[in-house]
Amino acid sequence: MVLGLRSQYKNVHPGLVKERSMRVKTDEKREAILAMAKEVFREVGYERASMAMISARVGGSKATLYSYFKSKDELFAAAMTEAMEEQGDDMIRGLDPENPDLEAVLTRFGRAYLRLLISPDALAIMRVAVSEGINSSLGAELYARGPGRGLDLVTRYLTELVGKGTLRDCNPRIAAAHLLQMMEAGIVQPRMFGAPITIDQEELISATVEAFIRAYGRS
Repeated sequence: MVLGLRSQYKNVHPGLVKERSMRVKTDEKREAILAMAKEVFREVGYERASMAMISARVGGSKATLYSYFKSKDELFAAAMTEAMEEQGDDMIRGLDPENPDLEAVLTRFGRAYLRLLISPDALAIMRVAVSEGINSSLGAELYARGPGRGLDLVTRYLTELVGKGTLRDCNPRIAAAHLLQMMEAGIVQPRMFGAPITIDQEELISATVEAFIRAYGRS
């Protein structure tokens, strides 16, 4: 078996092997930068963090850092949203239009959605997006990679349900906006301001699902 593998790869061009090796090292370096940047942003916040501080932690020059990310804005967006995008993808995969139990699907989605939104990283992203959105394109970038993308994916799911007749004829994007906003009502805003939450999350999710199905379900 080993001899077979050696025979299979002995004619591979050395330049191709070198290129693959360099790509792996580049990917590893990028991941190391993202991990360290996330650590710095969590420790000192977006405003106090600097490219010099991050490059010193990574163990390289600022020039190397800038070769991967053009600005602190770009690095923040990548570092803070990459892991959350993976969690978001897992959450969205649960929105199965083939599952006939709409109540159960939306309830599971609501729990995962709230867990994601009130996580420390999500709250940090939202705070930076609000504070920096007026002065740069960072707010718009964070919205596109987070809430905007989520709205698009939930809209796609509801569009399928309308097509299957599970939901009444409606504007799926408006329905998606209603669903997401009801899911976070009374929970996310207090967390953003550091205030106590006075609404039970399970009760909120249950009431949201019931209201949504009453509003958009086939009677």
